Amino acid sequence: MGILRIGTSGYSYREWVGPVYPEGTKREAYLRCYARLFATLELNYSYYRMPTASGLAALVHKAACPLGFSIKAHDSLTHERDRCSFASQAAAFKEALKPLQEARCLEAVLFQFPYAFHYEKENRRYLAQLLAAFEEVPRVVEFRNTQWYKEQVIQGLRERAVALAVVDLPPLSGLPPILEIITAPLVYIRLHGRNQQAFWGSDRAARYDYRYDDAALAGWKERILRLQAQAERVLVYFNNHPQGQAAVNAQRLGELLGLS
Repeated sequence: MGILRIGTSGYSYREWVGPVYPEGTKREAYLRCYARLFATLELNYSYYRMPTASGLAALVHKAACPLGFSIKAHDSLTHERDRCSFASQAAAFKEALKPLQEARCLEAVLFQFPYAFHYEKENRRYLAQLLAAFEEVPRVVEFRNTQWYKEQVIQGLRERAVALAVVDLPPLSGLPPILEIITAPLVYIRLHGRNQQAFWGSDRAARYDYRYDDAALAGWKERILRLQAQAERVLVYFNNHPQGQAAVNAQRLGELLGLS
């Protein structure tokens, strides 16, 4: 059975004070509180602004106890792609990762592509270029469009030892279903919630406003155990962050799996 760690996508939410962090917790203490609850964290601020080595080094120090970090790639690498600036953007992102690598706490780099990233020749070439540029780190790809779920893509990821994210999304046309496909020693699971009504809306927070009940978590427990039996590591991140629901669900899933 592979190593299993459960956490959330993001941690710095003011609304978590009360439901997750003790009342009165200051923002600078959020990460320390988080590290007492979970063994791994998916950083997502790095999608909105390019991370820096000094900033990531500060997070390692601020955690004050062992904590693994996965990190979401900046949008210049996945959404606002520009071939002219690709080399410099990739170099900046890799430079920022060095403190996590030196501290041996880098879990994975997540490349999450939007629904509009279609299975086309130019995009396939770009993906190959991107994965080659980051071949020295554990890589995860998340596709939001089912066009990419083709045998040749899956085989290509296996040849490169790149994990294909296992995702839980609303059952909407064009979005991938839950598929237990293993393409690397690492299995990477992202649970976004199943809020169908708000998912395509402009309110990002509402899109992920969802709480998994025990029946749904029990189903994930069984999937995780199957995947864990075939993998070296399994990372699970809840992205349903509004109202602290991600942390509540992550803790409950850990209980069901006997981690707490």
